[in-house]
Amino acid sequence: MAQIPPGLAGMVHDGPPVKPRPAATVLLLRGSRPWEVLTMRRPGGADFAPGANVFPGGSVHPEDRLLGDPLRSAGVRELFEELGILLARSSRGFATGSDAERLRLRLAHGVSFPTALKEARLEPALDELTYFARWVTPEQLRRRFDTRFYLARLPDGQEVHPQPGEVEAWSWVEPSQALGRPDFAMVFATRRVLEMVAVDADAESLLERYRKQRRVKVVRPVVRIDGGRVEVVTETLPKLPRARASRSR
Repeated sequence: MAQIPPGLAGMVHDGPPVKPRPAATVLLLRGSRPWEVLTMRRPGGADFAPGANVFPGGSVHPEDRLLGDPLRSAGVRELFEELGILLARSSRGFATGSDAERLRLRLAHGVSFPTALKEARLEPALDELTYFARWVTPEQLRRRFDTRFYLARLPDGQEVHPQPGEVEAWSWVEPSQALGRPDFAMVFATRRVLEMVAVDADAESLLERYRKQRRVKVVRPVVRIDGGRVEVVTETLPKLPRARASRSR
């Protein structure tokens, strides 16, 4: 059970459930032991989870279907649009920081993401995304998503370039440290996903475990209002694996 961060509680409604939009979120990892995950804080006026620390991601756009798997493509596109990290490759190898900079300039001039990739002779590295979790926003909220969560590695030579207006702040953080900080505001799904990945002290162990996963359980939380307190609760959480090593502090 977790309290909804300030701002999100205003999204609760009592009308018919809204159909959830397909979406993708990427947990970008760097380091090995210990390892860190990239998070961003949404502006206070954001439509979804204002003021909360989240992972880069968003809903599937029609253009994502031009790049193959629309869900993984949405994850690659959102990661690039929000934080400037490009998961793509060409015949020469993986995309570099210079490639990412050229694409940012093209997008700034109104060129679509698929077109910018094609111009640069790049293809999205969809195989670099490891699918490991799926969450559906509670029916009681006006804005709903059916979100796939993916793990991916930070490409060598690339750096974070946040999108002004969409990202208020960003940080690399060890999951155990984020979970232990009372000032690190998170929505329920973000916290639970962090708990899922925090049990692995080694990044390669984490990736290998989920690469071998055969089935991803769909989690469908619900909202409860008790004495004016708005909370998210679910009885269908995936079982957390046992920690393989002590968490770094």
